[in-house]
Amino acid sequence: MEKYLSFDDIKKSLENGETDCKAIVNYYLQKIQTKAHLNAFVEVYRDSALDQAAKVDEKISSGKAGKLAGMVVGIKDVLVYKDHEFNASSNILKGFKSQFTATAIQRLIDEDAIIIGRLNCDEFGMGSSNENTCHGRVLNAADESRVPGGSSGGSAVAVQANMCTVSLGTDTGGSVRQPAAFTGLVGTKPTYSRVSRWGLIAYASSFDTIGIFSRNVRDSALVMEVIAGPDNFDSTASRKPVPHYSELLHFGKRAKVAYLTETIESAALQPEIKANTLAVIDKLKQEGHQVEEVHFPLLKYVLPTYYILTTAEASSNLSRYDGVKYGYRSPNAHNLESMYKKTRTEGFGEEVKRRIMLGTFVLSASYHDAYFTKAQRVRRLIKEFTEELLNKFDYILMPTTPSTAFKFGEHSNDPVAMYLEDLFTVQASVSGVPALSLPNGTDNQGLPIGIQVMANSFKEAELYAFGNYLMELNSN
Repeated sequence: MEKYLSFDDIKKSLENGETDCKAIVNYYLQKIQTKAHLNAFVEVYRDSALDQAAKVDEKISSGKAGKLAGMVVGIKDVLVYKDHEFNASSNILKGFKSQFTATAIQRLIDEDAIIIGRLNCDEFGMGSSNENTCHGRVLNAADESRVPGGSSGGSAVAVQANMCTVSLGTDTGGSVRQPAAFTGLVGTKPTYSRVSRWGLIAYASSFDTIGIFSRNVRDSALVMEVIAGPDNFDSTASRKPVPHYSELLHFGKRAKVAYLTETIESAALQPEIKANTLAVIDKLKQEGHQVEEVHFPLLKYVLPTYYILTTAEASSNLSRYDGVKYGYRSPNAHNLESMYKKTRTEGFGEEVKRRIMLGTFVLSASYHDAYFTKAQRVRRLIKEFTEELLNKFDYILMPTTPSTAFKFGEHSNDPVAMYLEDLFTVQASVSGVPALSLPNGTDNQGLPIGIQVMANSFKEAELYAFGNYLMELNSN
């Protein structure tokens, strides 16, 4: 029988003296070993996790344990952890060990969470299927012939297959929410700047956020209240106070909810996802909530805006990986120029090279104004329109993805088809607002479906409360 399906389960077992942290870690280690073929974990921190567990057990005995004592966490391979290797699932960083720990991870450790290992992902967070990785693809536990989503596919499958309590992923354009939808989990993308990015390997700095995978809303809310908040190492982190999200999950009001015509009527939307989304809308109406259909005419511009701006930022951020100071250096170089070219050609995967070249193109002198500057203006319009909607309504509701998990290789030769998998998730990323993907049934093949809720900036408390309410509504 599956154990520890929520952090509440773990806490009860610890409080009743039925188990200890060391036994919990051993349980998860056994799960990781049994399900190794899913390829979620790149590296398991067996010894350090057991050492952490022993220390937390001592703290529990002395009554000094933090609020996450007993929680076992996996971390995406783009978050650094001191004295542990990481490589962003890229050959260009193979063998690199971090000299410091990401703020989000350190805050978890400070509250006595136990870090069990690093998780597979698309290279530098670029992908929607977890096929773009030097560590080999991750398998979806719901159907091993299908992708888990990306880029945080390993983080999703680790929680889906009960190999850890929760996991950290990153969400630049949907990389937590889309895999959460494909694996039947709760996936949280916070407001941009709510969580410090210190120790997160940059893909697109004005979009990147650290997000959370969990089986329920409460676990995610608890982790978010620990990792969020100001950070002296990250000047972009917000200084707004962090509420106790896990204590604010009661939802007792009538909500005003908008759903976007353009998402429900999209030609790309799978019929079962449409039906399940409309079913939730009908339930909300029956419960007395004000639910209205609204138009979002800018939706067709969101995806191109996102890809122009993120590839431009990636082109800049990834220029540091050149073989000079650290990481891979090509053995085939014969001068400085060939070292740069060969190192980057051999070290980066195809998708990363594609995005670097696209970004370099849109930043070039001839096309900067035609693409990059124009995309920045459109981003502002999308952000303003989204915020205007969220000033009128409490939440925006839409499907998380246009389809359920697709088969491996299905979109590999068609980058545009792959990019369209982010069709419904990029609006929150372009606007910087928080969003939550929640499980919403399955399709006729038994594959998980996700529904997405967006709220206004820094309204995570309200978002979690409504998300928890939706989960309860769906379970009735």
